Amino acid sequence: MTNATSKANAVIECILSRSAAKYYDRTATLSDSQIRELVQIGTTAPTSFHMQNWRFIAVRTAEAKARLSPIAWNQPAIVDAAVTFIVVGQLADSSVIPDRLAPLVKAGVMPADMVAEWENPARDLYMNFPQRQRDEAVRTGTFGAAAIIYAARALGLGSTPMIGFDAEAVHEEFGLAQNEVPVMLLSIGVERAGNWAQKPRRPVTEVLDFV
Repeated sequence: MTNATSKANAVIECILSRSAAKYYDRTATLSDSQIRELVQIGTTAPTSFHMQNWRFIAVRTAEAKARLSPIAWNQPAIVDAAVTFIVVGQLADSSVIPDRLAPLVKAGVMPADMVAEWENPARDLYMNFPQRQRDEAVRTGTFGAAAIIYAARALGLGSTPMIGFDAEAVHEEFGLAQNEVPVMLLSIGVERAGNWAQKPRRPVTEVLDFV
């Protein structure tokens, strides 16, 4: 792909120009509808067997930020950005599949007799494998977060994904269920001057193998 090609494609340019924000305009806010739009876009990301095993907690009030900040290493983005999502993955559970696939059946996208063809192998894959259940929770949350990151960029907003937090404290303070895992924190807001451009990456020759 040439540089000219990437410049002509808005999606690719959005991806290539994104970088984690460090500095935010503390006076800028996002409306509830803007926050909902970001999450709606995030939930179009892939999930295993269409389980959609995620949840997003939008930490946006001063009171909620004050609760999160000390258990997240007092990272400035939590206070400065308009919102910080606690991206929550839910342990993979095949029993939710019929309910999650019901809208597809109703819309005529999937025949009803195909639901069991998805649920049964998912049960075999996850039911007796706690590590796989947790791995899927983390994968799902990460897919959703990535979609929100690039949606934010496309909307002219900065983003900061963070793994620096006390997972047990976040779990307790924000009332996560026993089957939920706090995957990451993701701050979103209006950037101010001083943020870096996209950082150089390792050459493709170092990370790609053809077989």
